Amino acid sequence: SEDPDQALCKYKGQVDVYRMDAIQAVGPVFARHIGHRLYRGEYYTMQSDAHVTYTQDWDEDIIQQQENTRNEMAVQSTYLTDIVGSIDEKTGRSLRHTRPIMCNTDYEGGPQGKHLRHMSQPERVPSVKGTPQLQPYWAAGFSFSRGHFVVNVPYDLYQPMIFQGEEMSIGIRGFTIGYDFYATERSICFHHYANGKNKAKRGKVKTFWEHANKYAGTGKKAMKRLLGIVHMNPEIPQTDWDHAEEDTYGLGGVRTPEKFYETFGIDVVQKKTEHHLCKFVQPGTMHRQFSSHLRADGMGINYDTITYRFKDPGYDDT
Repeated sequence: SEDPDQALCKYKGQVDVYRMDAIQAVGPVFARHIGHRLYRGEYYTMQSDAHVTYTQDWDEDIIQQQENTRNEMAVQSTYLTDIVGSIDEKTGRSLRHTRPIMCNTDYEGGPQGKHLRHMSQPERVPSVKGTPQLQPYWAAGFSFSRGHFVVNVPYDLYQPMIFQGEEMSIGIRGFTIGYDFYATERSICFHHYANGKNKAKRGKVKTFWEHANKYAGTGKKAMKRLLGIVHMNPEIPQTDWDHAEEDTYGLGGVRTPEKFYETFGIDVVQKKTEHHLCKFVQPGTMHRQFSSHLRADGMGINYDTITYRFKDPGYDDT
C-alpha cells in the first residue's frame, strides 16, 4: 500500500521481516526459532498464527490482562476462536463473551511416534473474573507474555519437520523454568480457519510439507529429541537422540517434567492421560486452588507446596 496512514507504512520502522526460500522451510518449529532470534529486548512478546484478525485496541487490552495476573511468569495462551461472527465490522470490537481454555489433551500416534496433542478446547464465559485464568497447557496459535519467555524458552532449532509436538516441548520446558499458563479473560484476536467461506482461500496456501521428500527421516529424529528432552519417551535410550545444545533448548531447574505429569494425570510409560481434566480447569477450580500458591514476589506458582494429583472423575464434559 502507498497510503501513509496504513499501519504497515506508518510503523514500518518497528517491523522486521525475514525472507527465505520456500524449499528451505522445514516446519513451524524452525520458523518460530528464527522468529525468536529477532527478539531485541522488548518488554512484552507475542506469538500468533498467520490468518488472524485483531480487535480494536487489542494491545492495551492484552497488556492490562497480563498485568492483572500479578504474576511475572504468566503466559496467556490459547487456541483461537473462528473469525466468523466474532468482530463487529464497524467498531472492530469483539462480539463474543466467551473464550477458549486449554485443558483437553490426549495421546495420538503417527509416523513420528506417539505424543501428546491438544484436542478441541472448550469455549465458555470465563469462570474467573478480573484476571486471566490458570490452565495447564500452552498453545502455539497464540501466546503473550513478558519478553523473557522467548529468551528462557527458545524454540529448538534441532526439531525440523515437526508439526504436532511443539506445544508439549515449549509448554513443559516452560513449566520447568517456572512459567504458568493462563487463558485470556477476553479474546483479542480471531483465526480465519479453513472452513465455511474461508475454506477456498485457505486451501490455496502452500505448506512446508510440499518439500517433505527432501527431508525424509528428519522428523522422526527430531521427535525423539523433542520427547527425550521433556522425559516423555523413557522407553527410548538416551543415546538414541541428539543432545546438541541441550543446555539452551532443555529443561529448567524450578520444576520437573515429572511434577507436571503427576499433577495433571499424564502417564508417559503407558502413554495415557486421565480424561476430563477440563472438569478441574474450566470451572476455575485449578485457578482458585493453585493461585493461592503464587510466590510472594510474583515469580510464579510454587508447585513445591502443591500436592494435588488429578484423577478422572469418570463423567463426560458438558
